[in-house]
Amino acid sequence: MAILPALLTTMSPPNSDRPGDAVPFDRAERRTALALMLAALSMLGPFSVDTYLPAFPNIEASLGASALQVQQTLTAYMFSFSLMILWHGALSDAFGRRNIILVSLCVFAVASLGCAASHSIEYLWAFRILQGISAGAGIVIGRAIIRDLHAGPAAAKLLSLVTMIFSIAPAIAPILGGWIVKLLDWRSIFLFLFVYTVVLVWYCYRNLPESLPVALRQPFNPRFLFESYRLVFRSVLFQLKAGTVAFNFAGMFLYVSAAPFFLSRHLGLGPSEYAWLFVPLVSGIFIGALAANRLAGRIPISRQVAIGFCFLVGACLLNVTYHLFLPPALPWSVVPLFFYTLGMSMVAPGATLMVLDLFPTIRGIVASCQSFTMTMLGAVVAGAIAPVLAGSVLWLAAGQLAFGLIALALWLAGRSYRHHLDAMARANAWETVE
Repeated sequence: MAILPALLTTMSPPNSDRPGDAVPFDRAERRTALALMLAALSMLGPFSVDTYLPAFPNIEASLGASALQVQQTLTAYMFSFSLMILWHGALSDAFGRRNIILVSLCVFAVASLGCAASHSIEYLWAFRILQGISAGAGIVIGRAIIRDLHAGPAAAKLLSLVTMIFSIAPAIAPILGGWIVKLLDWRSIFLFLFVYTVVLVWYCYRNLPESLPVALRQPFNPRFLFESYRLVFRSVLFQLKAGTVAFNFAGMFLYVSAAPFFLSRHLGLGPSEYAWLFVPLVSGIFIGALAANRLAGRIPISRQVAIGFCFLVGACLLNVTYHLFLPPALPWSVVPLFFYTLGMSMVAPGATLMVLDLFPTIRGIVASCQSFTMTMLGAVVAGAIAPVLAGSVLWLAAGQLAFGLIALALWLAGRSYRHHLDAMARANAWETVE
């Protein structure tokens, strides 16, 4: 274990005067360059999931695996991703933001090369787990870097710019994967991820600033981390509000996980036609986020969330009703997904802010815990629920409706519980006065 701190300490920026010194990003063009870099790091996640989905049938044939075994490569990735996402932030607090990102990128590059060289489904599982362990560093630590370097409106603008660039990835990843597997083979998808990661390692080594000076780093204290994680996960309000975001995400991820079945078997589309699913999904996310940004401060968060739930639950009901009476067809089988993700993106910002405000002194850990909850549920959806429901488009629509209704119930329960706690606090205060 002593090797790790020594290795991390050597990875100081080549243009920094001292290891660990923050590099100032004051000029607008440098902020834009940082946004592009952090967005590229965040794209590793969707590229790892969406790019190889069109290759599922090819992987089955090449490795002699069943459809379920290939589906479980996604489950293996999601489980390891969700477990490790709890630790990226704590590691970066102890060893530096830049150092953890560089080490994670190197691990991801090795894992991608291993996936491309896998000669059995078991080896592919193992290297997908290694990808999951390393892929989340950019997403988690990138937000910390933004907050380290900027505050107030500047941080908000930089974060929104990263989000806008990042939102392109889920749309282009399956399309790119479809063309790669059509022109080459499924192994070339992982070779593409390897090359992409190597370029990122080189670019980040030369340009990524270390935003957390050595003097501000914290010891890697297991007791503090244990107490903090226990405090968060034992909170009823955290479970209810984080569950709202997680189950809404699960409703979307159900279709992402079932994409090979939904598009090829039910809609008769080829590997290069995955845009029929992912363009509506991503367009809804983008427009919903834009709407949430415009409504922020103009209406109460509760009303914005209510509008979002009207869109997503209404879309689910429309989807179920259509497939009760009519066979799957384009564009009607994908239009409701646009409105679902639009509503999901309107619900998520308000609910997420409420989660982070539950424990203001440990917001980084809270954010990690929320990401863990969401990705772990996504892993369950990918590994257990999507394979069961993918046999019928009606079942998929009903499953998405169930996730949306569970999210709505958790949101309403969270509001009710909060009102109950506030009433108890007022009663206790009144008794104290008397």
